Amino acid sequence: MTARILVVDDIPANVKLLEARLIADYYEVLTARDGYEALAICETCPVDLVLLDIMMPGIDGFEVCERLKANSRTAHIPVVMVTALDQPSDRVRGLKVGADDFLTKPVNDLQLMSRVKSLVRLKNVSDELRHRAETAHAIALQDMAARDRQEEPGSVLVVDGRASSQERIHKALAPIAEVTALSDPQAALFEAAESNFDLVIVNSNFEDYDPLRLCSQLRSLERTRYIPVLLVVEQGADDTVVRAFELGVTDYIMRPLDPNELVARSLTQIRRKRYNDRLRTSLQETIELAVTDGLTGLHNRRYLDNHLKLLIDRAVARGRELSLCITDIDRFKSVNDTYGHDVGDAVIREFARRIRSTVRGADLACRYGGEEFVVVMPDTTRETAESVAERLRFIVESIPFTIPGGEGPLSITASLGIASLVPGEDTPETLVRRADRALYEAKNSGRNRVVAAAA
Repeated sequence: MTARILVVDDIPANVKLLEARLIADYYEVLTARDGYEALAICETCPVDLVLLDIMMPGIDGFEVCERLKANSRTAHIPVVMVTALDQPSDRVRGLKVGADDFLTKPVNDLQLMSRVKSLVRLKNVSDELRHRAETAHAIALQDMAARDRQEEPGSVLVVDGRASSQERIHKALAPIAEVTALSDPQAALFEAAESNFDLVIVNSNFEDYDPLRLCSQLRSLERTRYIPVLLVVEQGADDTVVRAFELGVTDYIMRPLDPNELVARSLTQIRRKRYNDRLRTSLQETIELAVTDGLTGLHNRRYLDNHLKLLIDRAVARGRELSLCITDIDRFKSVNDTYGHDVGDAVIREFARRIRSTVRGADLACRYGGEEFVVVMPDTTRETAESVAERLRFIVESIPFTIPGGEGPLSITASLGIASLVPGEDTPETLVRRADRALYEAKNSGRNRVVAAAA
């Protein structure tokens, strides 16, 4: 997994050390001597991670980080602050301005590479979701960040073998989150799968249980795969940290716990989780929009084109019947010409509602285009399909269409064509074509009728 990493430090020797270590692991490295140069590079060049010194001339690392996170073009870039400052207050300040992590000089190689790999992996996931979502929606990252600050408290699951440390963690997180604390790892796994947590904190203080096993299980379950995991470890537990990141743990914090750092790291993970959740929701909405007709709420032709072959293949494989109906609103052009397109749209919406009220749960109803609709009926003979179509024709004809705004009620009729699957002969195209010819015959023979195509 390669990435482009920007190293920002005003001391050339520090830059060379970090650059050599990263290049040895095949990362592409960019360098900057001060904050202004770093901001310019991030604005103009794709960067996957920033390793940022704090004490620099001009603007310090805190301000650089704050500016990066406030800019919608660079807000998604992970920032790791690398500095000689080692006070908890400095770490907390860095995390509060938006830093994703904090490393103290001299940098431990294992910690550095573990952080880099973890944050690059998380950024790749976020980028993929963000790019897909942006194909349909313009995502305003600044607005998202503002909403993050105003959201309800997070939901955190603490898995800790000792009641005393559970209590300390609960007390520290109480102002920002609703905390559930458990001492049984397996019970915690079930709780995480059944509930909707924003963060799981796993303390490694169990005497007879490997906490990394729980971390691995959390990553293997579909329901918990995307929940951030924060691991609490002893000072010097480098091997545990490296292994934890390989298993997909999101972050770690060392004992003794500083409450402010715990809160800052927890908030960072909660916000990232909610941001990615919104991206996934946006992606799902995009998919739904792509296959849904906006006017009627029915599936659209794109969905029909992709799904009809699957339904036909399934019917053939199981030796089952399948029928297809194409229906068209009679003389719809005159409705638009006489009353306007707003009334025409209202007629189409009401027509679609009547289709939904007529077809069965297993049937697939789609808007084919304009005033044409298609209903695919699995496990349905031609005779049954004719009966369903006749019921729809009657409902359309017998109940006038009431139009908002005072027009109407309008008398509307529909013509319908039926075709049933001929196994081994029909493709989606030929089945639709035969139903369309039957519809054409219904139109030519007087409209307001159902015609079934010959097999």
